Amino acid sequence: MSLDKGREGHRKRLREKFTRSGLAGFGDYEVVELLLTLGSPRKDCKEQAKAAIRRFKTLRGVLEASAEELQQIAGIGPHNSFGIKLVLEVARKYLKEKIIDKPVYTSAQEIFDYLYHTMRGLKKEVFKVLYLNSQNQVIDTTDLFSGTVNSSAISPREVMESAIKHNATCLIFVHNHPSGDPEPSRSDKEVTRDLVFAAAIMQTKVLDHIIIGDNTYFSFAGEGLIELYETDFLSLRMKGASEAR
Repeated sequence: MSLDKGREGHRKRLREKFTRSGLAGFGDYEVVELLLTLGSPRKDCKEQAKAAIRRFKTLRGVLEASAEELQQIAGIGPHNSFGIKLVLEVARKYLKEKIIDKPVYTSAQEIFDYLYHTMRGLKKEVFKVLYLNSQNQVIDTTDLFSGTVNSSAISPREVMESAIKHNATCLIFVHNHPSGDPEPSRSDKEVTRDLVFAAAIMQTKVLDHIIIGDNTYFSFAGEGLIELYETDFLSLRMKGASEAR
């Protein structure tokens, strides 16, 4: 059997395996190999795929690498890197369209699935706001703050102004922890409490604040903290009304 026929047979087996069962049972390098063959359908890409995994450690690392970084690996050219980046952007667009204009807040898991691949691995914290209408459909998403998420960096006024601008009735906050540990800090809790209070004053509801870590997340709503902060706000309001009499 010639070398060319052997390569073609290998690629055919990979494609047939994917057709039968998706990516189940595939190693990371085999997935990368399939992606590389999109740009070089007649070329053996196994060694380039293994080199990419050695350099970027995981499939996710390869997907998140820039085109320039990918092309630093011998044998990976512009066509190959284009195929990988195209697949990644199609996946991101699919996830965004899946969440936009539909009842979204059934669970924090859905938000995590939507944002994880764009937020995981960031070197600094990014604070996103998801704006929702009265039917809990996502109107838009915005990166409002970047850097350390704390009470001095996050401005409730700016958050509320952006909510009014988007005509939002509900909000979901999301930020990442570069450390990979999604457990909220004291500052995270203080920021969330302040935002819940500010939203309540503006008759806007905070549905959740989700912290994204390394393949995991923390949901303030899931842990009962959003409800707790809403109760705190109502108690303070009732106390203020009572003292004003």
